Amino acid sequence: MERNGDEHVETVERAMVAIRRSQTRRNLARLAAARRTTGSGADQETAAIAAPGGGAEILDVIEEAEEGGDAATVSSVAAALNIDQPRASKLVAAAVTAGLVRREADQADGRRALLVRTPAGRRVSARIHAFRQEMYAEAMRDWPAADRAEFARLLAGFVESLGTITR
Repeated sequence: MERNGDEHVETVERAMVAIRRSQTRRNLARLAAARRTTGSGADQETAAIAAPGGGAEILDVIEEAEEGGDAATVSSVAAALNIDQPRASKLVAAAVTAGLVRREADQADGRRALLVRTPAGRRVSARIHAFRQEMYAEAMRDWPAADRAEFARLLAGFVESLGTITR
């Protein structure tokens, strides 16, 4: 393995690979299934969405677009997930069928369909956020508050800087 000589950069690179592996749909689905205690419909819904082929990634992309004042489309989903258009179309279609997303005609361009989360999609997004945050809180439960705050600040800054060079 070629090294760049900066042990901190190497440590970050290894950590990022470990994070990516731990955040796969398969791992998240396994964790969601293991943590289900009540067997409620909401728990089953979260596990199903986190499962391979589930809609969590689609909902994340659409939510990010909504929060940024943009409109999500199949093309923007494909670009955000780094997948081809036919695969994105299939994932979006599954989310539509599941009632998590609806297509709306673009008033400015009738050829485009905009993707919008349904009320059920917003509820699932909230459950997925809560599930992820529960995992992160558990991972940092023994950390002092100041360390959690510093980590949050540094990680957010790192992600912002990384985003400027990967866009």
